[in-house]
Amino acid sequence: MKLSRRDFLGSATTVLAAGTIMSGRVWGANDRIRVCVIGCNGRGNEHVEGFSKCEGAEVVAICDVDARVRERVAKKLERDLNRKPKVFTDLRDALQDPEIDAVSIATPHHWHTLAAVWAAQAGKHVYVEKPAAHNIYEGQQLVAASEKFNVIIMHGTQSRSSGRWLRDISLLQSGDIIGKLYMARALGYKNGNRGSIGNKPDASAPDYLDWELWQGPAERGAYNPMYHPYNWHWFWRYGNGEIGNQGIHQMDIAVWGLNKGFPVKVNSDGGRYTYQDAGETPNTNVATFKYEDGTMLVFEVRNRWTNDEGGRMIDGKFVEGVSVGNLFYGEKGYYVEGQGFFDEKNRPIPVSDADYPVPDTRGNWQNFIDAVRAGDKKKNFADMRAAHLASGHAHLANISYRLGRSLRFDPKAEQFVDDAEANTLLTRQYAAGFEVPKLA
Repeated sequence: MKLSRRDFLGSATTVLAAGTIMSGRVWGANDRIRVCVIGCNGRGNEHVEGFSKCEGAEVVAICDVDARVRERVAKKLERDLNRKPKVFTDLRDALQDPEIDAVSIATPHHWHTLAAVWAAQAGKHVYVEKPAAHNIYEGQQLVAASEKFNVIIMHGTQSRSSGRWLRDISLLQSGDIIGKLYMARALGYKNGNRGSIGNKPDASAPDYLDWELWQGPAERGAYNPMYHPYNWHWFWRYGNGEIGNQGIHQMDIAVWGLNKGFPVKVNSDGGRYTYQDAGETPNTNVATFKYEDGTMLVFEVRNRWTNDEGGRMIDGKFVEGVSVGNLFYGEKGYYVEGQGFFDEKNRPIPVSDADYPVPDTRGNWQNFIDAVRAGDKKKNFADMRAAHLASGHAHLANISYRLGRSLRFDPKAEQFVDDAEANTLLTRQYAAGFEVPKLA
């Protein structure tokens, strides 16, 4: 049964009371967190596999608007787990199911926030893929939802669950190894599968795809075979380009390391080089962020052929540089992901695990389940404030790119300064019945 948004929100208010009690429950040793994966293609396959392997959890349901995906994933789950999962087309039906404790969202980006907010309103715990939001407004509502509802909402930035990154970010912020940071660089040189998507005419949506539900919150438009299942990433209506795709992982690390909040100035430039196709987002892009104290963050996308950064000889062996990763620069040296810390003369600075222990974590999937089981938001390794900052930086860069000019930003008000045109791009026009509710 498909519920209207009014019906859903009305029943969600009732379910919320139950959800609050549920999320405060004491989980027994034999209790399992029952997960529904929403969006099961591509990255969603990894959600299904990840939560299926978690201690104290089980995937009991799947939801997808593509009938082929539902059939394929359901058959695999039944084969692997020797039981049939519940299968949904409309996520609102899944959110009404009292036998689902948590949802894991791996839909296209334009659905992330609404799915997460609806789930929180229904008392479900939420793991949501990056970027958590499609625009700044949505990020604000996710922060509010995480504070308002008694559920865990965790962002799919798995580096936050890495012991190595937890240790190294702590050292970078402390200044003990390379001094005070003045710049971070984040690189998204991903080019192996980033060729032309071509140009195809609009067409009728295939019978196996619920195109109305696929569009969800987005403005209504004709179906095009370029959109589904993956290349929606390169269209502003649905995706956020590479800086808001793979780039969120590296942006999150850069923002985390600098710990400066939102910037006061952003400039982003680039283009779609070496081919002509229907894609709207840049395949080559340099975005620069300036913070109130003058600290800088530089993000670079290269989806075409390129060198990496920072390859060198260490102890007589050549160590490859960074192509998708992070670098930090301080008063007394610098840091290269995968290589470590270096002084002003490019000499490695030893940082032993004995002197600086690497925290023991259990990975992103298990950390989410552990936080839910504990009923403790402090155990959430990637909360919505961090998600909003990482996603928000990508959104600011994309707005600058689309307008073709530098922009000044007020990090407290989360508005552009004296720029009505830019501020209109902080949100979007939502389809009727799929509006992201204002919680903040």
